Amino acid sequence: QVQLVESGGGLVQAAGSLRLSCAASGFIFSRYCLAWFRQAPGEEREFVAAISQSGLSTYYTEFVKGRFTISRDNAVNLVYLQIHSLKPEDTAVYYCGASAGGGWNKNPESYFAWGRGIQVTVSS
Repeated sequence: QVQLVESGGGLVQAAGSLRLSCAASGFIFSRYCLAWFRQAPGEEREFVAAISQSGLSTYYTEFVKGRFTISRDNAVNLVYLQIHSLKPEDTAVYYCGASAGGGWNKNPESYFAWGRGIQVTVSS
């Protein structure tokens, strides 16, 4: 069955770095745009970054530009989110999703598969 599994989260001090990974299975990975979203307590799930099927195009929400880098490896069905200069406001559960359409979308309802999420906590 379709499955996405995130890893790499944890507790990190402000200004630190993390690399999140998302392993996909059960669908043809290279045919779909992948994205990272995050959800803080009491907040809605929000778009963070997306990457095209080939990996040649990437998209970021404004507040992470320059700090977050999304990438993918279609040979091993993995998508990554490298995060630098972490801030306490980056604290959230981070989710990877596979887009149902041909491209990426900021609307979570446009994604047909989600991982369970991984907690990232940034201490000040």
